[in-house]
Amino acid sequence: MGNPVDPVFERAFGGAPALCARAPGRVEVIGNHTDYNGGTVIGAAIDRSVWVAIRARADASMVLVTETMPTPITVKGPIARQGGDAAWGNYPLGVLKALEKRGLERDGGFELAVAADLPLGAGLSSSAALELSSAIAFCEAFDLKLSRSELALACREAENEFVGVPCGILDQGVSAFGEADKLVHIDCRGPTFSVVPTPGGIHFWIFSTRQKHALIESLYSTRHQECMAAVVAVAEVFPDVKLLADIDSARLDTVMDRMPDAIGRRARHVVEEIERVGRASSAFSSGDLNEAGRLLLESHGSSRLLFENSTEELDYLVEVLAETPGVYGARLTGGGFGGAVMAMADESFGAEDAGSVGARFSGRFGAPAEIIHVRMADGASLCK
Repeated sequence: MGNPVDPVFERAFGGAPALCARAPGRVEVIGNHTDYNGGTVIGAAIDRSVWVAIRARADASMVLVTETMPTPITVKGPIARQGGDAAWGNYPLGVLKALEKRGLERDGGFELAVAADLPLGAGLSSSAALELSSAIAFCEAFDLKLSRSELALACREAENEFVGVPCGILDQGVSAFGEADKLVHIDCRGPTFSVVPTPGGIHFWIFSTRQKHALIESLYSTRHQECMAAVVAVAEVFPDVKLLADIDSARLDTVMDRMPDAIGRRARHVVEEIERVGRASSAFSSGDLNEAGRLLLESHGSSRLLFENSTEELDYLVEVLAETPGVYGARLTGGGFGGAVMAMADESFGAEDAGSVGARFSGRFGAPAEIIHVRMADGASLCK
């Protein structure tokens, strides 16, 4: 079976691409908003991906198309930010700029097409998947050798500096380092990446509320700023603290009265979430999925009450899933403020059960939830 991007490329440009690459979306299993705070996080690459196909051009033009946006983006001259309907092009263009800083050289332009079976705006990090697939395609097309860690860091730089989203390394790291039947553990301070084997029988179910979030315009940036404000307040007492990951909950208790209430809640969520990640890693490694599931529910409660990045729709889904047989645990996944809930379930929880959860959601909110069943998958690679 062919990949979905070749037909998009052929319709747009005629003929076949020189090569294509794919990168998976990700589920944030636990570690909500810990990554840019220097903490730890556990994620899973999933079997839904973004594909990028590319072919060099003799002239200097860079032409980009996607299956969902029929009008091509054409860039001549220096790489420049795109606006309006062309803003999606900032992800591959930002990656290209980051790779050129790392030594990528090209004599001319290129034609690039994008296709995906990964829902957009559902908290599954389609943006990082587009970045990683673009990075692998560019490196192969223009002969640049980088490690997976270097690729992930280049893609994060592109999103931070070119796209303008202050994300951490979670999304890019999981998309780069994912393996089938394994979780990806990231210590974001390094960052360092490792895999956590899991016992068999884990299924992830994604319930998208269809609330589309745009991170740049959302409260994501506000939460980032609040975390930085918490660091400033804590450092007045503990000068060694440079990130929220530098303090544990016991020391945080001693400085809570120095922070505005909202800032203190954000800090408590992050610090306690980092501690939960450590306990969850141990639970997965030992095969204690009931304990891992309990920690997922605890994580969602913290996101709801302390970090305040949940919504009524997300909370309802977690509540229903928590009382459903076969579900170990559930929580919002991704930046929050809409998007999706992730449920970790055993093999007894199937499509009929998921449909029942979706029906209850529809009855409550008058709109269906998009339901996606995913398994852990390999990370970014050239197309096979």
